[in-house]
Amino acid sequence: MSPLIELTRGLTSYLPGFGHPIFTRTGGTNSARYCYAVWMRHLVKAKENGLAASLPSLVAELGPGDSLGMGLAALLSGSEKYFAFDVVRYANPAKNLTIYSELIDLFRNRASIPDEKEFPLVKPYLSTYDFPSIILTDTILEKSLSTERLENIRASILSPEKTGSMIVYQVPWNDSAVIQENSVDMIFSQATLEHVDEIEDCYRIMHDWLKPSGFMSHQIDLKCHGTSNHWNGHWQYSDRMWKIIRGKRQWLLNRLTCSQHLRLLKKNRFEIVYTKTVTSKSQLNRKSLDKKFISISDMDLETSGLFFLATKY
Repeated sequence: MSPLIELTRGLTSYLPGFGHPIFTRTGGTNSARYCYAVWMRHLVKAKENGLAASLPSLVAELGPGDSLGMGLAALLSGSEKYFAFDVVRYANPAKNLTIYSELIDLFRNRASIPDEKEFPLVKPYLSTYDFPSIILTDTILEKSLSTERLENIRASILSPEKTGSMIVYQVPWNDSAVIQENSVDMIFSQATLEHVDEIEDCYRIMHDWLKPSGFMSHQIDLKCHGTSNHWNGHWQYSDRMWKIIRGKRQWLLNRLTCSQHLRLLKKNRFEIVYTKTVTSKSQLNRKSLDKKFISISDMDLETSGLFFLATKY
């Protein structure tokens, strides 16, 4: 996109009705197979790196988007409680029930994990896409897919506000007190942390939530998200121009680089267990970067994605 088009889009965001969820769908989680693919990636990578010795009981997700499908996949894997946090209430019970029904079939059939041929943009890639039967054993699935448990999850989808619900859907969220400190086994997100404005506060809050034995799993998309003709073109804009491009939209991009995310993790007392970056050849001459980004490293200039696992200390 050209700067002029992006400026126009930002100004258009001030028109009445622009911010309604119907005009700002997130995409992705409206597909059960996508949700299954993403959840399995986080679970498998955690297991490969010595985390999730047992299935996480209390799971929290940031930015579930159009459905709660990834959290429903966690519940079908055996997790007991799922917290979903978003800035806009995109998901609704009808959509969630559709995704849920399709997910049940995937788990019952021990379906292979959809791979990069089906979802080429979904990271991280795995070495094998076979159903992770070592993690999700027949014994575990017999319990997690029991009739009584499936009915409890279904009831929670329909009435997440009821006492005893297995699902808590919090919109908007900006308070660490919504979850008891030191209580969460796993926090995960997929292409979400690049959109969080108060990102340092977010890392601090996640540290508060995690149990001492808990862990985080996050995939971050560092590309421009259509705000430029170049994948890293969002680093060309000054803060003033970016403010106009952002307009009245509730979220866009925080424009952090890979190194900035990793520094914030360490600053907020996380130990980085594993990282996997996605590199893309820079489409920009360094001189075309805004002064705010002119001194970023060559590595950051060519890092378009970051997956990491981290624990607290």
